[in-house]
Amino acid sequence: MATWITKDSGPGGGLRVAVKDPIDVAGLPTTAACLAVADRAEPAAADAACLAGLRAAAARGQAHLAGKVNLHELAYGISGVNHAFGTPVNPLDPARVPGGSSSGSAVAVAAGEADVGYGSDTGGSIRIPAACCGVAGLKTTGGRIPLTGVWPLAPSLDTVGPMARDVAGLAAGMALLEPGFTVASEAPGSVGRVSIDADPAVTAAVDAALAATGWQVVPLTLAGLDAAQAAAMDVLAAEAWASDRELAETAPGRIGADVLARLRESSKVTAARLAAARQEAATWRKTVAALFDQVELLALPTLLGFPPRVAEASGMPRIRGITAAVNLAGLPALALPVPAAGPLPASIQLIGPPGGEERLLAAGAVLEQAVRA
Repeated sequence: MATWITKDSGPGGGLRVAVKDPIDVAGLPTTAACLAVADRAEPAAADAACLAGLRAAAARGQAHLAGKVNLHELAYGISGVNHAFGTPVNPLDPARVPGGSSSGSAVAVAAGEADVGYGSDTGGSIRIPAACCGVAGLKTTGGRIPLTGVWPLAPSLDTVGPMARDVAGLAAGMALLEPGFTVASEAPGSVGRVSIDADPAVTAAVDAALAATGWQVVPLTLAGLDAAQAAAMDVLAAEAWASDRELAETAPGRIGADVLARLRESSKVTAARLAAARQEAATWRKTVAALFDQVELLALPTLLGFPPRVAEASGMPRIRGITAAVNLAGLPALALPVPAAGPLPASIQLIGPPGGEERLLAAGAVLEQAVRA
């Protein structure tokens, strides 16, 4: 049962909601799918703040907690491979990685075991597994969903958002995370197609999906993209080391080799390098903000290629794309599967301005319908 860490077998009506384990659930231990954390974990005294809407919906019989799901250990990895807690099996192809870090959330949704999965996204951890498993995922605007009671990775980049089989499921998930949320009545009409090198089959799939919508598609080049992605990874690394240093130093034998190696590498980010990354972040936010004066959304592949086989999981960084740069800018982003001439669906990433989730999902609904026609 590698998908689920704790499965609720009790009665419950309405939407089945799977919650990523780093999110506190009252009465259950939070392990972050890491033995070093599990060894000392006590049942959470209270729910994370982001579960308030779910609990209210449960009281009305409209949703229920299906259980807590697995992840890439400490939410610090993008393959979803976890040797201690097991690796959730990708329903599209069991030989391929499920993606991380919200692997369990994506797999539970893709396998039909949950209607909504709550995930966290610090550098792509909702969008990457959504792309790998052929489901939809929404990375929310930085600060929009409260993070109290969520195990931190990189606090300035951490977000919580929903995963579902389609855009309607994401809207339902957002309405639980933020009661009162509704999708905008009008979708954007102009989209900036960001130029980026990707597998030709992925590029063709993204372009075909955009063409099917009838939107005005404007070719764009993102100035400073490589520098922004590097800065995002430096900020993420430095903050992850601050969050998990104590575990790495006191219980290294209880942390997976890949995550421990990454944490130790993260410790090498100097104060000067972090300061430079934060300065680059300020420049990057201005660069991206200026683009939204020209177009309403940005579009590009979520992943630059198709997910590798589990035995080749170390190759995931080569196809990760620019998901982390989106976190650095604090922007909302939607990952949505689109048909492709490859082993699995491709995934398109639509990026909106801060607070633009309502229109982002409206655009996603249009695109989803267009590719199904």
